[in-house]
Amino acid sequence: MRKTDVIGETPAGAAVATRQGTVAAAASGSPLPWLAAVSTAFTLVHLALVAPGLGLGWDESVYVSQVSPQAPAAFFSAPRARGITYLVAPVAALTTSVTALRVFMALLAGCGLFLALWVWRRLLPAPVLAMAGALFASLWITMFYASQAMPNLWVAYGSLVAVGCFLRAAQQPSDRWAPAGMAAGVAFAALMRPTDAVWLALPLAVAAVVMRAWRWPLLLILLATGVAAGCAQWIVEAYLSYGGLAARLDRASEIQGRLGWYFSVDDHVRALDGRMLCRPCDVPWRRPAASLWFFALPLLVAAGLRAATRARRHRAELVVATVAGAALAAPYLFTVGYAAPRFLLPAYALLALPVAYGLVRACRPRPWGRRIAVGLVAAALAAHLAVQYRVVDSAADRVRRDTAELGRIAAELNAVGVRPPCVVSGTDAIRIAFRAGCASRQRSGHDESITPEELAAMARHRPVAILVAEEGRPPTWARAWPVHPLPDLGRRTGLRAYVLGARPADTSR
Repeated sequence: MRKTDVIGETPAGAAVATRQGTVAAAASGSPLPWLAAVSTAFTLVHLALVAPGLGLGWDESVYVSQVSPQAPAAFFSAPRARGITYLVAPVAALTTSVTALRVFMALLAGCGLFLALWVWRRLLPAPVLAMAGALFASLWITMFYASQAMPNLWVAYGSLVAVGCFLRAAQQPSDRWAPAGMAAGVAFAALMRPTDAVWLALPLAVAAVVMRAWRWPLLLILLATGVAAGCAQWIVEAYLSYGGLAARLDRASEIQGRLGWYFSVDDHVRALDGRMLCRPCDVPWRRPAASLWFFALPLLVAAGLRAATRARRHRAELVVATVAGAALAAPYLFTVGYAAPRFLLPAYALLALPVAYGLVRACRPRPWGRRIAVGLVAAALAAHLAVQYRVVDSAADRVRRDTAELGRIAAELNAVGVRPPCVVSGTDAIRIAFRAGCASRQRSGHDESITPEELAAMARHRPVAILVAEEGRPPTWARAWPVHPLPDLGRRTGLRAYVLGARPADTSR
């Protein structure tokens, strides 16, 4: 192994590596137009094809309700972090328009993709960064969640920034801002999902020691500082509202089905057919074609690493990105007993880098094979894009139907006198309550936040609606309340609303 292959082995080695990276980047041209084009296309495609008619989901309703004037804040359960609420606050606190929120978040997502990849401009060639951005952005998961008030995409961006800045700090002693950028990336990820930030920081800490990176003790301190700064609010809230950090972690584990040893790879494979959540994931594998890229991913990553090794360039960068991506995926694949495709977005963002490197290198073989290689890569990417589009279109269509149905349920509740200030409990209470302008309070389950006695007492002062599925039974103490069958709304199971304290409509206006 050449001395310069171990990035950061010595200041001189780091300087040589820096010069090599700079020459390679210069040879490939400025990444600005490449990344601007990818980020702009990502934003426009999402706004045109996915965002229209996309109402707030279950988790989004919880996060947005913390700052929205539309309804009282929903119960904030132990696993959640408030980072995404801070991100949506500038719009959600001013308007209840979901369209405005979608446009704002989509624009932020496009800018976030650009900035997260821009950090890597001194590390990898522009075509590789553009290809990585396009691969990541074209995944149906990325496209679906681009404008949603969900934290996982933003953890992905924070991870890209943190790993890129770590490598720049390790390789380039003259880069004064890279260590701070690394700490900021880790802190941002921690603000969104504290546990993800821990899994992000661990491989970077190991890499700093193994690579004998320049200023590695400082990097370790900054990594710890970033995690602590990002988790600080979550930890303080644990003591104020959950009985301490250990109690919050225990409750979070309980809500997630008790963390332990699980083999959830097959669950994630089945979820890739367009499921938002697969819990329990005992469902048929309906669309194998939608999961082919998942099986190809390890092979493509290995091919990218092999190409970097043969080229004797960018090997350290791609190895660190791969290890960090694998570390971020591991807890969701092996410690959580269910699947949600969005959980793996941070891993996909980092693994897109070696995949892109391999694809770009594959298009640069000997002259006689160039056209064949380009044609094969183009055909594979076109087939991949077609599959991803079909999945995201199907998923968005389901959410649009849910949006219309839930809106009609909320309107029906308002019509029978359940109007603010009001409380809704029971089946799908969080999404329906937010749309109706009511508080949501659950008597049991993950969002348990009120006792049956407290809920019954509330009915003496404000409208309270208990939503019961068609085949379900209301609680004993609410069976004598007036019942209002809600209209049959397409695919959704029929609901009945047991209502007490309903307010008649004001007809004096």
